[in-house]
Amino acid sequence: MKGTIMPGRPRPLGAAWDGAGVNFALRSSHAEAVELCLFDADGRRELARLRLPERSGDTWHGYLPGAGPGLVYGYRVHGRYAPRQGHRFNKHKLLLDPYARALSGTLAYEPAVYGHSQGAAEPWRQDLSDSAGCVPKARVTDPHAFDWQGDRRPAVPLEQSIVYELHVKGFTRQHPGVPQHLRGTYLGLAQPAVLDYLVGLGITAVELMPVQHFVTEPHLRERGLENYWGYNTLAFFAPHPGYALADPLREFREMVRALHDAGLEVILDVVFNHTAEGGEHGPTLSFRGIDNLGYYRLEAGDLRRNVNWTGCGNTLDFGQPAVQELVLDCLRYWAVEMHVDGFRFDLATTLGREAADFDPDSAFFRAVRGDPVLAGLKLIAEPWDLGPDGYRLGGFPRHWGEWNDRFRDTARAFWRGDAGQVPRLAERLAGSSDLFGADGRGPQHSVNYVACHDGFTLADVVSYARKHNEDNGEGNRDGDSHAVSWNHGVEGPTEDEDVLRRRARQRRNLLATLFLSQGVPMLQAGDEFGRTQRGNNNAYCQDNELAWVNWRPARDGAALQEFTRRLVRLRRDHAVFRRQAFLAGVQQRAGRFKDVVWLRADGLELEQEDWLEPELRVFGMLLDGTGLPPAQAGEKPACNFLVLFNAGAAATEFMLPAPISGSTWEVTLDTGQDSLTVPAGSYRKGHIYLLEAETLAVLADHE
Repeated sequence: MKGTIMPGRPRPLGAAWDGAGVNFALRSSHAEAVELCLFDADGRRELARLRLPERSGDTWHGYLPGAGPGLVYGYRVHGRYAPRQGHRFNKHKLLLDPYARALSGTLAYEPAVYGHSQGAAEPWRQDLSDSAGCVPKARVTDPHAFDWQGDRRPAVPLEQSIVYELHVKGFTRQHPGVPQHLRGTYLGLAQPAVLDYLVGLGITAVELMPVQHFVTEPHLRERGLENYWGYNTLAFFAPHPGYALADPLREFREMVRALHDAGLEVILDVVFNHTAEGGEHGPTLSFRGIDNLGYYRLEAGDLRRNVNWTGCGNTLDFGQPAVQELVLDCLRYWAVEMHVDGFRFDLATTLGREAADFDPDSAFFRAVRGDPVLAGLKLIAEPWDLGPDGYRLGGFPRHWGEWNDRFRDTARAFWRGDAGQVPRLAERLAGSSDLFGADGRGPQHSVNYVACHDGFTLADVVSYARKHNEDNGEGNRDGDSHAVSWNHGVEGPTEDEDVLRRRARQRRNLLATLFLSQGVPMLQAGDEFGRTQRGNNNAYCQDNELAWVNWRPARDGAALQEFTRRLVRLRRDHAVFRRQAFLAGVQQRAGRFKDVVWLRADGLELEQEDWLEPELRVFGMLLDGTGLPPAQAGEKPACNFLVLFNAGAAATEFMLPAPISGSTWEVTLDTGQDSLTVPAGSYRKGHIYLLEAETLAVLADHE
């Protein structure tokens, strides 16, 4: 094909097949020339190098007639190698197209993948060895090769959503209902046994941990470990091949189609804050060699060095138009061509940093808000990074949801018995208006959770007082050392029946607190039946049975699973737990009761001095459901609820208020019961409910 390349077009970026040939376009504002390198089908032998003949603004482009899907290629970008000025061009390094939809080959951390010398004597000297034999290449794809068969988005309203965070591989790697050869794959997640389980649990969306093509970091390889979680992206547009049998693109789409057929949305956990090239001494694989100064944040006083606001070595610079365009194009691709329903953004504060400071009205956020495709999707921020003033919970644009770690910490602290937690917990139960009350936002913008991938599992929260990450090979220094957890007097496994009962009750307490709160609940996969990681609270590098979901339930796993289903049904059936306005303790209109009343154990409303009592551990939440119309088909008639909380060490007699509708209170749920069946009137003396220590109870009053 040498000599046949034509000028082509500057858009779209990447490699676009039009049926007659392929247009190549690469953005680099500081390059002096760009070579397109063509390889054989295996990506092992370089067949030709063709200079892209045209430059339009910052985009280099060319058109190759006769080329088509399956063509394997890479780039060599020419320019200055001047690290002190921020330039790291090196024509000897084969570079991956940032827009690659599929890859060929794997990454080997040989010396040739580094653009500079690895010797201590001259650490910044340019390395002249060719890296083509050590790096993956891009493969041209056919955008029309998949039949979606009329696939439609479930389009679940945010306030009705229940999110289930799972790892594609870990969720099915040991699933007995998945054929052996499909376990740990996209197609494994699409199997009937898995879909039936998810639907039966009652969740509405799966949030997949990273599936953008990622690689393992060199320091993990040296310790014989693998990056399991996937927060180390190499190719933003390409599905990770490790979860596929043969064709990641087709198999990912089949998974999405199957999940949609089951009524389940697909949310991707995406990583746009950094890349797999690591810090300034990391490999030159893509952006570093395409335009280091145009894609990364560099230290102002020393442009050789990367700004590390992510803790992963580098930070993508959202003040650069090239970065904004890349991420927007990528999001549209996953939404339009891969049919995903939303995104959870890892370390999302980085996305709003045009300069050093975070700006919720940054150009990137404005572009997302104005995009007709992206504006209608579910957008969820992990609202922090390691940069200046990086913790921005509640500070994202009005249409974004946010992971609410204050809900997690407050719920855990209350049930652990910490002092002074009732006012904080009441705020979280009511929807966190202190965080999300501005700019027309509501409780549905708070994504609540009590455990997630990053930290202890729910079972470990109540079984370990300290982390046990020795298997990670970092001297137990990694992971959160200040997790709000407690072990009930025994660290880890025990045969003590009293300890086991208390731990089981506390798991039920935390789950009930989650699902009975205003906001969007998120459940970590396996927490509903007691999955443990044996105290490891940072299992990012444990691609083994420690981190995979164990489908052999713990001793009370089946009961906990059914308890979770019951909570999900309770939330689904009653709009009072899914309000679009914050609970405020006010009457919504004349003749109505307050939307929420906070009660003392004597049945009277909490007064100001009660809220200030640090030893208060018993209180009630009276929810008025009168007048709330059914929000969805099959929803139960309006119902009022009284939720009683006792985080104290002794049982408490709770004086029940008169039922709102004038009938009688019926016990719906009591976490102090090992059995799911709570007989009417159990623990009741007249209008007094005996609330056991460390127990939550739900009473219902039907109109």
